[in-house]
Amino acid sequence: MRIHHDWKALPLDARGATVAMGNFDGIHLGHRSVIDAARAACDAPLGVITFEPHPRQFLVPATPPFRLMNAESRANRLARLGVDHLYELPFDAVLAGLSPEDFAREVLVGGLGVRHVTVGADFHFGHKRAGDAQTLARLGRDLGFGTTVAPLIGDGEVEYSSTAIRKALAEGRSRDAERMLGHWHRIDGEVLHGDKRGRDLGYPTANMAVEGLHLPRFGVYAVLVDVLTGADRGSYKGVASLGVRPMFGENRPNLEVHIFDFNADLYGQHLSVALVEYLRPEARFDSLDALVAQMNRDSQGAREILATR
Repeated sequence: MRIHHDWKALPLDARGATVAMGNFDGIHLGHRSVIDAARAACDAPLGVITFEPHPRQFLVPATPPFRLMNAESRANRLARLGVDHLYELPFDAVLAGLSPEDFAREVLVGGLGVRHVTVGADFHFGHKRAGDAQTLARLGRDLGFGTTVAPLIGDGEVEYSSTAIRKALAEGRSRDAERMLGHWHRIDGEVLHGDKRGRDLGYPTANMAVEGLHLPRFGVYAVLVDVLTGADRGSYKGVASLGVRPMFGENRPNLEVHIFDFNADLYGQHLSVALVEYLRPEARFDSLDALVAQMNRDSQGAREILATR
């Protein structure tokens, strides 16, 4: 998959795609339906138009972290879905100020040369969200590109949405989130140097930052781990702690991942960590021996959960 960070001066072979357009935070089953509809719309390379930073981050910078995915995680997921081109448009004052008509004319046609655009039924675009899916269809007829409006989907009880998924994750309901996402919720990023306490306790961990993300319920999870870079690329199983490590004072939230039966240096490599099942909340223990005993129980529980995966 090729990633383009602007709509201007694109090479000829990056133009003329059939595109799905939206924020695609989480890339849940509703998003998948939009992407699948774009794929089926016409015989052209498949593209996704999204925005970085998320428009809400730009327009309301004081908002608490809400993103389910960072840009790296979103790109990784879209590549797995067979997307040919990711148009990660810079959301800035210029883009935010474009009217729906100017966005369609300058970005979609003049910049990307799209053949077809697919959006969800609740899509809005342009300055102050003035345009909707029907506006886009009208502009497509005027400017020469096709449009498809994909219906919202759900399971009869809940409409699949990023909001519903955030709620499930905040409550530790990983499997409910997976049902709406169509995949396990993942945290992707680089392995950073930490305090190395886990190694001293017999549980070496790969430490990952979680700044800017909506944080699932703090605690311990059974996880599936993809090592995306380096000599040890591959898929593994493990157990992870998400939170502030109350046993060791006040700390910034992070993700500490212990990979089972693995002994290699992962510093600087990139991981994708799937939160499969919530095991327990964070806790402070009376001693390091009590902590290690609980870690042993956590690992055994995670191994049992992941045995068939």
